[in-house]
Amino acid sequence: MKRLILILGALLAPVLATQLVLAAGLFKIGEKAPSFTLTTITGDTVGLETYRGKVVVLGLFHICEPCLIQGSTLQKVSESMKGKDVAVLGVNSSGDSKKHVGEFLSSFPVKVAYPYLLDPNKVTDKLYGGGKFIPNVYVIDQQGVIRWQRVGNMDLAGEEVIAAEVEKLLVGGGNRM
Repeated sequence: MKRLILILGALLAPVLATQLVLAAGLFKIGEKAPSFTLTTITGDTVGLETYRGKVVVLGLFHICEPCLIQGSTLQKVSESMKGKDVAVLGVNSSGDSKKHVGEFLSSFPVKVAYPYLLDPNKVTDKLYGGGKFIPNVYVIDQQGVIRWQRVGNMDLAGEEVIAAEVEKLLVGGGNRM
């Protein structure tokens, strides 16, 4: 009986986790991406609207190992998309200080060259509902609509997966559902 319960639990865990994410309102595929304006770690002011007309890969991160891995993956995506109408943005959505975020970024195995934004008031955490499920990666089309996302660290998105989603939008112009 215990073995049956364990097997059922293992089979149902992904379904239940998905239902929790859905209940939290995180899946916004097909909806306009919530707008925000923040300051990069280098002091520039950047808004999501700045990148209208480009495909945007948006990563929401805290200071944690899964975020380090996912943030490094986004750097690889950024490098592979050079010369294309693609912008990669990272956001420290947990309100950490500039100092702590800088220390975190310096621990990455690759140097992050994409804009990395500070969110001291946790605006993006509230807008995107990501506080409980980190890291979050969104692919936003040229019209500002969320077309793909990966939420939480149970299944970190690889470079190939993210790049494939971006390429679909570049080829289709963002007009897919």
